[in-house]
Amino acid sequence: MTWELFFDILLDALKDSMIVFAFVFFFHVILSFIETPVSNFLIKRKKTSPIFGALFGLVPQCGTSVIAADLYIKKFITIGTVIAVFLSCSDEAVLVLLGSWNEKTLMIFPLIGLKLVSGILVGLLVDLIVRKQKIEEVDHIEEEHECHTHHHENTPMHAHLVHPLIHAAKILAYVFVINLVMGIIIGLVGEENFSNFMMTNRYVAPLFASIIGLIPNCASSIFITELFVDGNLSFGALFAGLLVNSGLGLMVLLKDKKTIKKALIIVAICFVVANIFGYLTCLVVGF
Repeated sequence: MTWELFFDILLDALKDSMIVFAFVFFFHVILSFIETPVSNFLIKRKKTSPIFGALFGLVPQCGTSVIAADLYIKKFITIGTVIAVFLSCSDEAVLVLLGSWNEKTLMIFPLIGLKLVSGILVGLLVDLIVRKQKIEEVDHIEEEHECHTHHHENTPMHAHLVHPLIHAAKILAYVFVINLVMGIIIGLVGEENFSNFMMTNRYVAPLFASIIGLIPNCASSIFITELFVDGNLSFGALFAGLLVNSGLGLMVLLKDKKTIKKALIIVAICFVVANIFGYLTCLVVGF
């Protein structure tokens, strides 16, 4: 790897991380003012919260999964809701498709529709299966919220500016390291090698696309989408890769000791769902 390539990877990692930082900081500033009504809203609609989660996941920004993971750690949302967000989010994939502006661009509509439906159905099903656990989690939301509010609302400045800034800065540091490491790995392996492999192994492409989608980095969704735009990946494989791709949200769950086991369950569910739906789509529209 040349120093020029490393410098480009470094700049890309910094740029992507700053975007996440701005998104997370802005969201948490808003949340600091509306935290109570938001938590009450989710509590009252606990049975349908995966629907709202899947809709939120459609926002074409890698910060959505980070925010969903953060809300799950705080017990503001259920496991089905965070899975719905992870399945429906696509990071910058939608923006890449729009930027290509060719016949592949029209595939945005079935892609968004399928991811939204998948997120809603799987999220509702997961919450239904773990209903007892879900109720226990929701019952603790108000207690967690009261403790959180009591601890951080010493002054309005601290509650609405300092705390969101500190929280976003911690996420920034973590995201930057992940982005840099993943960028170096992709840079060493080479995108052309990935493309050639996908072209010559179409029947396993959905599986490998979903494995690439597990990489906790915005670059993975961009890479998968670019392969599709260039004609090196089928729509079914694209669907599989983007279904499992939850950006940096999974890493936020994994870094918290309290949610490591559940994070592994979440990634397992998303991976299995991605492959089932991806291969079913391939059978319908072709490999």
